[in-house]
Amino acid sequence: MSKRLLRSGLIVSAMTLISRVLGLVRDVVVANLMGAGAAADVFFFANKIPNFLRRLFAEGAFSQAFVPVLTEYHSSGDIDKTRQLIAKASGTLGVIVTLVTLVGVLCSGAVTAMFGAGWFIDWLNGGPDGVKFELASLLLKITFPYLWFITFVALSGAILNTIGKFAVSSFTPVFLNIAIIGCAWLISPNLEQPEIGLAIGVFLGGFIQFVFQLPFLAKAGLLVRPQWGWNDPGVTKIRKLMLPAIFGVSVSQINLLLDTFIASFLMTGSISWLYYSDRLLEFPLGLFGIAIATVILPALSRKHADQQGKQFAETMDWGVRMVLLLGIPAMLGMLVLAKPMLMVLFMRGEFSLYDVNQAAMSLWALSAGLLNFMLIKIFAPGYYARQDTKTPVRYGIIAMVSNMFFNAIFAYFFSYVGLAMATALSALINAGLLYRGLHIANVYRITKKTLFFVLRLVIAGVAMVASLLWLMPNIDLWSEWSTLNRATWLAGLIAVGAFVYLISVMILGIRPHHLRTDS
Repeated sequence: MSKRLLRSGLIVSAMTLISRVLGLVRDVVVANLMGAGAAADVFFFANKIPNFLRRLFAEGAFSQAFVPVLTEYHSSGDIDKTRQLIAKASGTLGVIVTLVTLVGVLCSGAVTAMFGAGWFIDWLNGGPDGVKFELASLLLKITFPYLWFITFVALSGAILNTIGKFAVSSFTPVFLNIAIIGCAWLISPNLEQPEIGLAIGVFLGGFIQFVFQLPFLAKAGLLVRPQWGWNDPGVTKIRKLMLPAIFGVSVSQINLLLDTFIASFLMTGSISWLYYSDRLLEFPLGLFGIAIATVILPALSRKHADQQGKQFAETMDWGVRMVLLLGIPAMLGMLVLAKPMLMVLFMRGEFSLYDVNQAAMSLWALSAGLLNFMLIKIFAPGYYARQDTKTPVRYGIIAMVSNMFFNAIFAYFFSYVGLAMATALSALINAGLLYRGLHIANVYRITKKTLFFVLRLVIAGVAMVASLLWLMPNIDLWSEWSTLNRATWLAGLIAVGAFVYLISVMILGIRPHHLRTDS
């Protein structure tokens, strides 16, 4: 089982790597085109709202509720019963998300006023930021249909993941990045407001992703005609699991929306700086944390269905070891190399050295919470696989309220950086509560083997940081270098850091058998 999990994890990570690299290219193109000014703030706002709802209707709450139920049906061996569940679930979800999408498009002004209150108030009073409100309302009309497409992309991806076809759904996001990059190059330069071209890219990216997965579903014999089935037993179970999961799985996204709401009252650039730092954080989070969580949820669901409690815990322990093995160097590397990475990726065109310094501060704050973000992705499936969504809800609400409290305090003293600090702290609370709940329920407890494993990883991480600090040139020199020189040095430092970490890990006695589970 561990070999299959590791192989699946490597497949997802490889496909995610392609997507994340293209995502960084996309952000480089956007930064060059718009920098971190008012237009960038508005585009990121208009992109964030449908992406937040995506977490509710698509790969967040829905997938966490759908996969365990689909696994039950699929494990029974009755393909007709499985197809019927897919038809009923897709039809019911489709009707709901269609209504939400129509409301979002028709009432984009109200949505903008709700989440961009600072701009709306300025618009009412004839202030300078009123134009942001008008532009955001327009862009939302273009980006909101992305929610409809990506909902069905997530549904088909969950189906393919359940039958072991991880590569397709992991590769699919590549098309969103390609669409935005293409529109930034071909459409935006010809428009008076280039951000409109980027919004068109979001719309096209959703459509292409939707079309791409259909042949794979058809080949698997699982492409069915959607049917309304609100009272279908399978759909009813999904509904009951999904409603609380909306809060449990989407806490981080709700926190980010709260950050956006508060940032609309702060200085111009705040939303953009938070966006760029969050995008860098998403690279290791998606590559390692989400990839591993994607492959263990179906595995945990099968073990729960087969009542394999010991193997269930061992699979979770394997997930924890894997995310820490990869997450510790990622977190430490981002803390040390924050400014060089931002310079190499974004400092060109409209993105200035001032923007680098501002974004670096929020990146430092967010990076401090990277391990907790990753652990949440591992601990949460321990509940969802057992079809327990109520417990994570309680913890999610506590974390969300904590984030609001931290926001009120830290934003007052540290502006937008305080928002990033609050997000990182709330992640710590959420991860701690999730683990505590698993521990009390005797579902999973970190083993001594894993604790000793983590201690060695920390020592290896310290050695990596020491080598980077010793070799890294003074940060003032980076701003004077050419882009090629900066990129060469950054690549060299990353290579050296990875080499020192790997050698340290080996010297400290970590071997391949530490990455296996007996289940």
